[in-house]
Amino acid sequence: MKTTSIHAIHEQLGAKLIDFGGWHMPVQYGPILDEVNCVRTKAGLFDLGHMGRVHVRGKDALAFVDKIATNYCAKIPVNSIRYSLFCREDGNPIDDVLLYREADSVYIVVNASNTAADLAWMREHAKGFDVVIDDQTDRTAMIAIQGQTSRDILQRAVTGFDLAKLGYYKFDFATVCGLEKTRVSRTGYTGELGYELYLPNAEGPRVWRALTELGAGEGLQPIGLGARDILRLEAGMPLYGHEIDALHNPIEAGLHFGVSFAPEKKDTIGRAALERVNQNPRRKLVGLTTPGPRVPRQGTEVFRGATAVGQVCSGAPSPTLSTNIASAYVSLDAAGAGTELELDFRGKRQACRVQELPFFSRTRK
Repeated sequence: MKTTSIHAIHEQLGAKLIDFGGWHMPVQYGPILDEVNCVRTKAGLFDLGHMGRVHVRGKDALAFVDKIATNYCAKIPVNSIRYSLFCREDGNPIDDVLLYREADSVYIVVNASNTAADLAWMREHAKGFDVVIDDQTDRTAMIAIQGQTSRDILQRAVTGFDLAKLGYYKFDFATVCGLEKTRVSRTGYTGELGYELYLPNAEGPRVWRALTELGAGEGLQPIGLGARDILRLEAGMPLYGHEIDALHNPIEAGLHFGVSFAPEKKDTIGRAALERVNQNPRRKLVGLTTPGPRVPRQGTEVFRGATAVGQVCSGAPSPTLSTNIASAYVSLDAAGAGTELELDFRGKRQACRVQELPFFSRTRK
């Protein structure tokens, strides 16, 4: 398994480490639900070094990305970020990605488990384009700080830059812990205020320790992948392999904002298939809440009476909502908010109710 530059610190902290997308990553440092509450009430520190980071440069960078990505890269304002997907001709995704639009290049963040496939896809379709595809994953560290106090904590490490002026889904470069020209973005996978830092590998441990010290008085804690999964589910954010995959398209997943049907984008791979789905969707991704004791998990079937109407993608206990929650694809006639359905646990039924996603959102300022 691969390890991030912060791996030794996770071991020192006594984290439970697992194989995640080929990386040895911390799933938890303590009780997972406590880590969720920490992010919701204070702030958490995340090692995201396993995520893929690819810089696309060259004369045709924007045109190339617009060929392979569903969102309209050339129309993204400089220093802005947009959610997008790499889709096959059938409209189903290889991965979902974030596009960081620079003046003449694009920085792309992809999922750890799909990095190799993404790179192969990009290189396969780069023929005829004047581009350089620079995989920076193994050379860089990525650290996120998320939560209500994240801005105050990170600002203490930043000089000459006011984080309050960095809007949601924007990025810039600042001096962080003495490192000039550090990429700082504001996206997040938790529904909270938060930031991401992109650093040389050698600096990852030092910056992690510095942020830990700067946030100690405000309850900043390291957070593992277990809590991150619950946080993103509460925030209604998809995870590849669950809400989207080779069989689930972005339109039915409610990810229209990541797909452009602009006339200038007619040559984007998968566009024709996505247009067909957009005109005639068959199902919808919804949220489910269930007061029963059993936690829905991926694959749990959803029924209305004797009729199977869908299947769970992700499920978890939600400490924020004090109930069990799930995302699920259901038929359109069962997708209305408030619709009463049932979860099937090996023949035993448990009541659930449809809710529009996200389950949780906090006003972003």
